[in-house]
Amino acid sequence: MKILQLHNFYKISGGEDVVVRAEKNVLEAHGNSVALLDVDNDAIASKFSQAMTAVNAIYSHASKQRVLQEINRFRPDIVHVHNFFPLLSPAVYDACREARVPVVQTLHNFRLFCSNSFFYRDGKVCEDCMGKFFPTPAVVHACYRDSHVGSAVVGTMQTVHRIRGTWRDRVERYIALTDFARNKFIEGGLPANKITVKPNFVSVDPGCGEGRGDYALFVGRLSPEKGIETLITAWEKLGDRIGLKIIGDGPLSPTVEQAATRIPGVEWMGRQSQNQLQALLKNAQVLIFPSLWYETFGLVVIEAYAAGVPVIASNLGTMSLLIDPGRTGLLFRAGDAQDLQERVEWMLSHPQEVKKMRQEARREFESKYTATQNYQQLMEIYETVRS
Repeated sequence: MKILQLHNFYKISGGEDVVVRAEKNVLEAHGNSVALLDVDNDAIASKFSQAMTAVNAIYSHASKQRVLQEINRFRPDIVHVHNFFPLLSPAVYDACREARVPVVQTLHNFRLFCSNSFFYRDGKVCEDCMGKFFPTPAVVHACYRDSHVGSAVVGTMQTVHRIRGTWRDRVERYIALTDFARNKFIEGGLPANKITVKPNFVSVDPGCGEGRGDYALFVGRLSPEKGIETLITAWEKLGDRIGLKIIGDGPLSPTVEQAATRIPGVEWMGRQSQNQLQALLKNAQVLIFPSLWYETFGLVVIEAYAAGVPVIASNLGTMSLLIDPGRTGLLFRAGDAQDLQERVEWMLSHPQEVKKMRQEARREFESKYTATQNYQQLMEIYETVRS
């Protein structure tokens, strides 16, 4: 099969970018031909380019022509859209319709219904724009990059394409990453019969680790919605009972750097390669996943499972589905540093139970999140839209 992937990479790479490359690799490994048409937000630098991006985010005729040219060159059986925002724009769907190529869209975030894509504002879950004709609350609160104008642009894009029927009519199949996310997209107005659940996967099996390191691990973007402040507060109370290694960067990097100098056992390691991450995971006692937003998936959770590492996560949205409390990890009240502290202390005082959790975490990976299983699921989706 020939698959054309479309993706807008972010300035700070995240889970979406990892998934795009992983799916490309697994498709090609099974003999399929894959072309990736990508753009990068690094191109948005000057004031002029920012202004043009705002206009084109609603509808980019240039992107439509670029996609049409690539379709004519590559002749794909499927176009798989991962992220069109902001540079590609929803115009890519019109290009595919004109070329009569079916579209599959992975819903990596909630951008179709939320201006900042997180359903998150002021430290907590926010769904104020859900069901609104126009997302006025997002404009009032400057939810997109703290900009009233930028939020109005995103809101206009959402509204125009809902009225045009873009989301309803121009995508043959959506992929949601969990049942929780699927239900949110249905609530937002996407047709239920077009949404299939397919989780993300771990492309390279790292093998099960032994957890010999005396540390917990956090991996992710250092930003407010990821629960960084909850994490730091919990470790202020835990003291040096167990170390904490923090991997990642982002707007809260200065906060994390300061915490690492102040709190015993806390170490900020910045960004790490995939090989380095796998090594750190295999020796970790536990992965901490303290997000304050729903998360559409949480790739690092299943990377931890692949290494046999249990997870302590917020009892919120998708996390409450990925973690089986008492078997593959524990859940704590989102934003509650004391509750997180108590869950970590429970693990430290129950080594035999944690040993069993490590075994169950690995089994969870083997039963649901391998590359082979995911490839089969993806091909079934592709075959459905081709028939």
